[in-house]
Amino acid sequence: MGHTLAEKLLLHNTGLPDCHPGDIVITHPDCVMFHDIYTTNVYRKFVEMGFTKSWDPDKVVIIFDHLLPTCLPLDADHLQYGRRFAEQFGARQIHAGEGICHQLMPEMGYAKPGDVVFVTDSHTTTYGAVGAFATGIGYTEMAAVLGTGEMWIRVPSAIKIEINGTLPKGVYAKDIILRVLGDLKADGGTYKSLEFCGSTVDALSVDDRLTISNMVVECGGKVGLFEPNRQTAAYSGIDYDSISWLHMDEDAIYERVLRYDASQFVPYIAAHPYVDNVKEIAQLEGTRVDKIFLGSCTNGRLEDLAVAARILEGHRLAPTVEMLVTPASKSILQKAIEAGYIETLIQAGCMVTHPYCSLCEGRSGGLLADGEVLLGTNNRNFLGRLGSPKSQTYLCSPAVAAASAITGKITNPLSYL
Repeated sequence: MGHTLAEKLLLHNTGLPDCHPGDIVITHPDCVMFHDIYTTNVYRKFVEMGFTKSWDPDKVVIIFDHLLPTCLPLDADHLQYGRRFAEQFGARQIHAGEGICHQLMPEMGYAKPGDVVFVTDSHTTTYGAVGAFATGIGYTEMAAVLGTGEMWIRVPSAIKIEINGTLPKGVYAKDIILRVLGDLKADGGTYKSLEFCGSTVDALSVDDRLTISNMVVECGGKVGLFEPNRQTAAYSGIDYDSISWLHMDEDAIYERVLRYDASQFVPYIAAHPYVDNVKEIAQLEGTRVDKIFLGSCTNGRLEDLAVAARILEGHRLAPTVEMLVTPASKSILQKAIEAGYIETLIQAGCMVTHPYCSLCEGRSGGLLADGEVLLGTNNRNFLGRLGSPKSQTYLCSPAVAAASAITGKITNPLSYL
């Protein structure tokens, strides 16, 4: 009997001869990371458990991305606890102000094809884009992993998502995952491995794959996985032959298979107030928007900035619209500056920030007032997450965001491409 991608990754890590959905296995992570939101809790739990040293400092990463710059009284305490943990107990590296953790982990090679990775954040599923079994855990679990180097996992059942054909002009990776979430609903992938394949998927860039894996958790997914290809291997700085074993077996057992014809996709919108409240753009065209957000660990990458700059070039934002742009990492920001994207966005009237979690975390610049409508490329539109509970948030692709910034209402980007 063959195996799914999730099963292969767990077998590779544990050395077990076989596993099946529902089995409990003990993994030995290749890397773990906790970010500034949880540094205080991780530190205290680690001490409470009686540990005096992290199991392997070379496999521990701490990233400050939510709380820089500090804006609330306790923010600085979190940063101090992170540095204190590294000094007292050992951590491979601390990254402060270099970008969003879920961009930095694959970008800097901490999460690579074939790895098992645990992080104190739900969007850890992002690293499945490069072929890593990566999932979020709580701060108590993180403290235990840091002390023991072990973490139990229940082997997930899997859903195969097969997409074939060519995407129409104006349709992007964000539209793919929004369509899937609309079909599966918020609980349709709970503790499951969502595994993507097909000719459309084969043609996706690493940036595209990261977008899709990032949002797998919005239907409850444990992991969101792609088979690594040569482009993935090059991105991760490894030899493709060393991970060619990581592929779907033809006789693997999938709980469910979703099949799509890419040519039938359109731009999609996750309408207020649920991520799975997905509608075709035609149903929402003309809806007023007050603010646009381009960024987050979902869509703050170079390709996202490129498509927005392409649309906004030669245009100005609608007089009633504010647009906030936050690149996902310092490297992306530098490349976007060199390519001229940042200049184009600024000339159009956008506000560009340093790389961090930005508006997506709902605690700093850009928060919404009563009655305001935001159109964003982030991953969640929960009631009150981005400001007033009387505001509304819609989620879309960078192309839709840019086109809508010009008109001041939800707009199909096709006419601007």
